[in-house]
Parts: sequence; C-alpha cells; structure tokens
Amino acid sequence: MDPCGAAYEALMLREAGKRVTMIDPNIRPGFITDERAYRARIERMLAVADIVKISDEDMDWLGTDADEILANGAALVCVTEGAKGVVGHWRGGSVRAEAQRVQVVDTVGAGDTFNAGLLAGLSQAGLLDKTALAQLDETKVKPALDLGNRAAAITVSRAGANPPWANEL
Repeated sequence: MDPCGAAYEALMLREAGKRVTMIDPNIRPGFITDERAYRARIERMLAVADIVKISDEDMDWLGTDADEILANGAALVCVTEGAKGVVGHWRGGSVRAEAQRVQVVDTVGAGDTFNAGLLAGLSQAGLLDKTALAQLDETKVKPALDLGNRAAAITVSRAGANPPWANEL
C-alpha cells in the first residue's frame, strides 16, 4: 500500500545490487485496492530479493512456487506453513524445519519474529553476503530455519507481539 509500498520498493531496488535483500510479502488481500499494480510491485521486488520468506497462502495468491522464485534470482526461499513449520529452498535442495509445539496465545508478530531469527541465524553463520548465499546447503540453512522457528514459537506463546530476548533462545 502506498505510500509505504512505493518507499519499500524504491529502497529494495536501490539496495539490491549493493547488499543482501529480503522480502516477506505478507499479503493482505482485503486491503489491496489495485490488485494489478500490487502484483506488479511484488513481482519487481521478488525479482531482486536474495532471500524470500513467503507463506504458502501468499504463494497461492500470487500463483507462484519456490522453484519459480528461485529461477527469478532468489538464493533462498523460505515457505512458511503455519503449524507445519517451514521449508527452505535453494538451488539444488530444500529442507524442512518442523514448527515447535507450543500453546498458542497470540500469533501477532510470528512472521516478523521468524524473519529476525532466520536472519540472525544466517548472520551468525556468516551467510549474509551474496557469495555465501550462492553456496547454500542443508547444513547451512537448517540451523537458521530452526532459530527462526524457535523465536517464533516463543512469540506466539505469549500475548502481543512480544519477541524473545537472545537469552531465551
């Protein structure tokens, strides 16, 4: 949605060649007023993203899949499937990370917390550069997915968008 959508797109397009970029479309169809323009913007942003976190529902809405997103240039596509966990896809492979079983209190912030955990895991492993992302394998991706899942599990186990502190992980 504009004006935020235009600002995020401009930032993404400007920075894509300079640093690792990530997008989580987090589509809310009920708020979209111009579907064609919205889809075009998301497609432009997906085309320059190195890391894509996308829900299975968002992929269905866009009519795409992980292979297509990878073919368009992403190095890592993480498809979240709610209580079933997440599947990380890269050129040459994929791995599933099961969701942790917790008493769900509030799902607000779960996706953002997953993203933070994923990025923290990739950063801790020295994988947040374009060269490293081009050489992914299961031993590199799975720990980052697991950290994202652990962080999100803590967030949904309490009220409000209340992500965990590092010492809780």
